[in-house]
Amino acid sequence: MLDWKNRTGDAQDRAPDSVDGTRHSTRGTWVVRTLGILIGLYLLVTLVIGWYWSQEPAPFAVQQNTQAAAESAKRQMVTGYTTVETLKRVASTLLDKDGGYLANDLAPPGLWLDNMPSWEYGVLVQVRDLTRALRKDFARSQSQSTEDPDLTKAEPRFNFDNKSWALPASESEYREGIKSLDRYLARLSAPQQSNAQFYARADNLNNWLGDVATRLGSLSQRLSASVGRVRLNTDVSAEEVKPGQVPQVREETVETPWLQIDNVFYEARGQAWALSHLLRAIEVDFADVLAKKNATISVRQIIRELEAAQEPMWSPMVLNGSGYGILANHSLVMANYISRANAAIIDLRQLLEQG
Repeated sequence: MLDWKNRTGDAQDRAPDSVDGTRHSTRGTWVVRTLGILIGLYLLVTLVIGWYWSQEPAPFAVQQNTQAAAESAKRQMVTGYTTVETLKRVASTLLDKDGGYLANDLAPPGLWLDNMPSWEYGVLVQVRDLTRALRKDFARSQSQSTEDPDLTKAEPRFNFDNKSWALPASESEYREGIKSLDRYLARLSAPQQSNAQFYARADNLNNWLGDVATRLGSLSQRLSASVGRVRLNTDVSAEEVKPGQVPQVREETVETPWLQIDNVFYEARGQAWALSHLLRAIEVDFADVLAKKNATISVRQIIRELEAAQEPMWSPMVLNGSGYGILANHSLVMANYISRANAAIIDLRQLLEQG
C-alpha cells in the first residue's frame, strides 16, 4: 500500500527548497537584464557622442578672425599677421573642436573613431608644412640670415608624434607650438621691435607652394588607388640598365586596402580644409605680389576647388564603387578636386617664376 501521508510530508518538506531556487533564478535573471540594459545604454550614448565628435568643424572667415584677434590683443596688423594668425587658428581647431583632439584617445568613443583622427592628421600636415616654411623662408631675408628663435621652437613642437597619449601628450606639445607662434606674432606686430620679420616675396611663396603641390599630388594618387589599377613601375635606376639595352618596365597593381579607403578620404578633406584657410590668408599678405604677377585669380580658383572638396557628404559611409559602376566612388570624386587644385598650383608657380 502507498504511504500517502509520508509522500505528502515529503512534498511539503521539498516545497521551500523549490521556492528558494525560483527566487535565486529570478534574482539572477534580473541582474543579467540590468547589466544588459546598462551596457546597451552605454553603447548607445557612446555612439551618439562619437557621431557628434565626428562632425567636421565649420570653416571660419579668415579676415574677420584676424581683425578680431588683433583688436582683442591690441596689436597692430602688419604684413604676415593674417597668415600667422590663421595658422594659429587652424592649429587651435585641432585641440578645441567638439571632442577635442582624438587621435591619441585610449577610451571609447574616441578609441573607436578613425575618420576624425584622419581628418586631424590632414590638418596637421598642412600646419607642419607652413610652420617649416615660416622658419625656413618667410621669416628670413636670405639663406645666410639667422632663424627666428620662436619659430625654431614651434616647428619641432608641431612635428611631435600625433598619437602620443602622455609623457608628453600630443596636445601639450601642439599648444606649446601655438604659444611660440603667438610670441613671434607679438614681436612681428610690435613697431618698436625689429627682430621679427615676414618677407612676402614671390620666391618664398613659390617654395611653400612647391611643398603644397607635392602633398596634393601624393593625395591624388592615393585617392585614385581606391579602385585597383595597373601602372608602370618606373623605379628603375640607371645602373640597372646596360648601354644599348631598353629598360624593362614592369607593371604593378596599386590598390588602397579596403579598411584604409575612408582614412585617406578624410585625410584629404582635412588637408583641403586647412589649405583653403591658409591660402585665403596668403591672398591677403601677398596681395601686392599676386597682383604684380596677375596671379590673384589663380589663388582664388585653387581655394574654390579646395572648398568644393569639403562639401557635405550625405552618405553614411565612404562608397567605393568602380569607376563606371552603379555605386558612387567618393574617393575618385575627391581625387578630381585635389588634382584640379594641384594643377592650378603648378600654373600659379609658373606665374610666380615668370609673370
